Amino acid sequence: MFDLAPKPGDLDPIETASRDEIAALQLDRLKWSLRHAYENVAHYRKSFDEAGVHPDDLKTLADLGKFPFTYKQTLRDNYPFGMYAVPREQVARVHASSGTTGKPTVVGYTRNDIKTWATVMARSLRAAGARPGMICHVAYGYGLFTGGLGAHYGAEELGMTVVPISGGMTERQVSLIEDFRPDVIMVTPSYMLAILDEYRARGIDPRETSLKVGVFGAEPWTNAMRQEIETAFDMHAVDIYGLSEVMGPGVANECVETKDGLHIWEDHFYPEIIDPVTGEVLPDGEIGELVFTSLTKEAMPVIRYRTRDLTRLLPGTARSMRRMEKVTGRSDDMMILRGVNVFPTQIEEQLLRVEGLAPHYQVELTRSGRMDEMTVHVEALPTHADDAQRAASAAELRTHIKNVIGISTRIAVVDPGVIERSMGKAKRVIDNRPKA
Repeated sequence: MFDLAPKPGDLDPIETASRDEIAALQLDRLKWSLRHAYENVAHYRKSFDEAGVHPDDLKTLADLGKFPFTYKQTLRDNYPFGMYAVPREQVARVHASSGTTGKPTVVGYTRNDIKTWATVMARSLRAAGARPGMICHVAYGYGLFTGGLGAHYGAEELGMTVVPISGGMTERQVSLIEDFRPDVIMVTPSYMLAILDEYRARGIDPRETSLKVGVFGAEPWTNAMRQEIETAFDMHAVDIYGLSEVMGPGVANECVETKDGLHIWEDHFYPEIIDPVTGEVLPDGEIGELVFTSLTKEAMPVIRYRTRDLTRLLPGTARSMRRMEKVTGRSDDMMILRGVNVFPTQIEEQLLRVEGLAPHYQVELTRSGRMDEMTVHVEALPTHADDAQRAASAAELRTHIKNVIGISTRIAVVDPGVIERSMGKAKRVIDNRPKA
């Protein structure tokens, strides 16, 4: 793989600043953000008053723990524009979630917010190994979803040539990768596997592509998946993190030279880890739920937004800013099966240990009488057509899951191409248990 480590002078000064300098900047910006939210958003004024806190109560960064949380439901309750801190006429752009589980969460950006977003996305891409003049193939969805336009603006800000293909049309994705020869691809990791399938279907060696870096986000994925993609394409696979409520993609990113967790751009986003049950702030190094407070957002500041993503905070390495470990799952994605907590990423890790099975899978939950059952539907590789081979692979996967996770599960090995491919975030869990 290519050596894409940054050269001296490539980084923004804040990326190598001391922790004291970063903390001083955060405290100054946090005071502004709390006051901006309190004075201009009715929800925050009411929630702060009910909690008995005022922006003036923030004397140290630790004082943020006195302030109330913001939830996804908060945004839905204030649909569509109730969380804006500027007049709607000053909002330059609106994005929104899909709204598949209720009203969509709507976010807004001033022109300065869009500039900030482009800046942190450009920083993320540079950390991933992208450089000015490279070609960037953006296969995230465009539209109300923040992925496509967030990636697009960041790549342009860095000085890259952007190919805005969006998601879907897998055959065309491969054709344009072969014709335009991009250096960087930005896409969900699950859809990158669909692109890999298309390469193999055409008989083209994916290791001969022009791609040097894949920047993958929008869904949890494992280091085993990273190895799968890097080996298949002979390129770097780097993790990016973000969510629309906080900004969009570009809140944190792995550095290509270390790939040891995602450096949070702490000059714009203040992270906390809390106990997801009690709400207690946990020390760095402990696993819990990730919470973010925006430090510079004008149109829609967010104060202590509960992401539901589970991770932990670690010291900086390639940058001074703290890292977040790869997200292990979401507290609302966790499956509880016969008293055992299970995340889809745990299933994925065991699946990728088994030869003959493709990394396309879905977990189905059912109930027989009073007993919950799990079936892992997984595709065989095209070279694994023999029933005996498939049975052996299923048995091996079943054993790995039992030994490592501690649950018994059924394994259904299906033909290649049977499991539905996602153009965006993969739907890993199908819960067919009766509703209470």
